[in-house]
Amino acid sequence: MSDRGKLRLGVNIDHVATVRNARGSAWPDPLRAALLAEASGADGITAHLREDRRHIRDADMDALAAGIGIPLNFECAATDEMQAIILRLKPHAACLVPEKREERTTEGGLDVAGDEARLKAFVAPLREAGIRVSMFIGHETAQIEASARIGAAVVELHTGLYSELHAEGRHAEAEAELSALRQAARHAAALGLEVHAGHGLTYDNVEPVAAIPEVVELNIGHFLIGEAIYLGLGPAIEEMRRRMDAARLW
Repeated sequence: MSDRGKLRLGVNIDHVATVRNARGSAWPDPLRAALLAEASGADGITAHLREDRRHIRDADMDALAAGIGIPLNFECAATDEMQAIILRLKPHAACLVPEKREERTTEGGLDVAGDEARLKAFVAPLREAGIRVSMFIGHETAQIEASARIGAAVVELHTGLYSELHAEGRHAEAEAELSALRQAARHAAALGLEVHAGHGLTYDNVEPVAAIPEVVELNIGHFLIGEAIYLGLGPAIEEMRRRMDAARLW
């Protein structure tokens, strides 16, 4: 067997803040979770500062930017408010996502092709500040090519539909969605984009996505925070790391 290159794991800590906010207290602390994730093998920390601040809050982003020793991926909508915060904090990366107030979680990918001029203007100052910009998109060719045109360094492919189909036992449809993700990853990489993936990934469905050779990073959050209830956060991350690494072997 041969190693096809280590796949990075970004751990999303949003739902540590969800639990904290449910009681309106200071616990559990997202920074403490991020530091534990770092100690357990995470390669980066992702946190989504939503416009409604339903989980991660501004003070959390300040604490994460100052406190962790691995890259911070600042996930947000493409708004003037968020652009100003990103430029102030200067995280390693900013991942732009669609956002609706009524949604439970991010639904679908960003329509880069339909908002190309505005997003290009939004991305430009971030690039000038040395921040790697990622577009959270579906696997459509038009979205990949628009992401390249506006100057994004990365595309993160939305694996939510694949994850849902897999969980429902709709295996033929899940395989078709996985095939589309594979094709999208190849096309994005050919355009010079770094390829990430995430949304809905679990122990049961991660390995086929992790095996896509062009994918260099997976961002996983909700499942790991849920598993931490049973296993502890460190062991939950270590098991995900083990499965990802196994998928990179021929």
